[in-house]
Amino acid sequence: MPRTIYFDYNATTPLDPAVREAMLPYLGEVWGNPSSVHHVGRKARALLDDARDRAANFLGAKPSEIIFTSGGTESNNLAIFGTARALKSKGRHLITSSVEHDAVLQSFDYLEKKEGFEVTRLTVNSEGRVSPDDLIKAIRADTILVSIMAANNEIGTIQPVAELGAICRDRGIIFHTDAVQWFGKEPFENIGQFNADLVSVCAHKFHGPKGAGLLYIKSPLHPDPVFFGGGHENERRAGTENLAGIIGLIAALERFIKPPVFEKSKLLPLADSLFSAIEKIDGCEIVSPKSRASKLNGEMPVSLCLANIISFVVRGADSIALLAGLDVEGICASSGSACSAGSIEPSHVILAICKSDLANSLVRFSLGRQNTVGEVEFVCYSLPDIIRRAQLGK
Repeated sequence: MPRTIYFDYNATTPLDPAVREAMLPYLGEVWGNPSSVHHVGRKARALLDDARDRAANFLGAKPSEIIFTSGGTESNNLAIFGTARALKSKGRHLITSSVEHDAVLQSFDYLEKKEGFEVTRLTVNSEGRVSPDDLIKAIRADTILVSIMAANNEIGTIQPVAELGAICRDRGIIFHTDAVQWFGKEPFENIGQFNADLVSVCAHKFHGPKGAGLLYIKSPLHPDPVFFGGGHENERRAGTENLAGIIGLIAALERFIKPPVFEKSKLLPLADSLFSAIEKIDGCEIVSPKSRASKLNGEMPVSLCLANIISFVVRGADSIALLAGLDVEGICASSGSACSAGSIEPSHVILAICKSDLANSLVRFSLGRQNTVGEVEFVCYSLPDIIRRAQLGK
């Protein structure tokens, strides 16, 4: 078997052993349904309430503002469908961007095609960034919801979410941010830093379990549910709670967000080495923002791109051939969103930054805490031949 070099941390992260250990009692001795009235159920309910309190305390929120979900996709769906439907009597205009995750874009597409909403999709600049001025121009009297991600999953662009959220708040418009790629990678103080009414979080992006996430819903907002069948989660998400997954989510939040588990001091030198190697390969073009930070008015640097991501396109090749060639050498990478794995559709993010002729040749390297200098050196050495073979179709 070839060595395994895992450069796909934006898709998922390995479950941390300490998080797994925290979950084990909830896969065995604590097995009751939190909605049951007998003592077995009451024990589970008490522990669920404690987990909600811990999540709220960590995030700087009220317990009633925390809704546990199955992950980022469900959190995004609940935020968008639930808010749009709850507020449709006030207006039917929605705003998002052209580079959102498909869990967001397809939700807006459905609302537009099936439920009579009108959607404005903001364009982005060559680095995939939304302009606050464009948002201001797009807002109308009937705008009820804006959804812009905190950090892009395909190329790593960090959006000015706090500024975008402030624009919406000043105008009384609900603002949602998909922060799935932010947590564990960028500094976090409290949920208020996003200036958002709704924030999506997903555990398996920062060494927690798959199938667990949360949606922060700022009080008194009450989105319509998208699941029906019970009064769980303050009547906003029907279904018996996944207590083991929730405990894993909380354990990962408490361990890996402050400070971020994706350490910039370690990852930036590795990313810089990959950048330098990729830039020298004929036919390659880096599409992640090359500048990782900027200083505004002499203040502390502001992040412009996730430190762990290096995405590039290759002229004369396609993503499937490139990823197959990497995998033969034991290198795990992605062509963008893991939710689109196996798809041969061009990347909508690359199309949005006006690289339409190269949109089907995206490769994303996303690094994590277990990557080493030796792994990066091996990839830098192997990459020219892998790309040449993909370009030749061999």
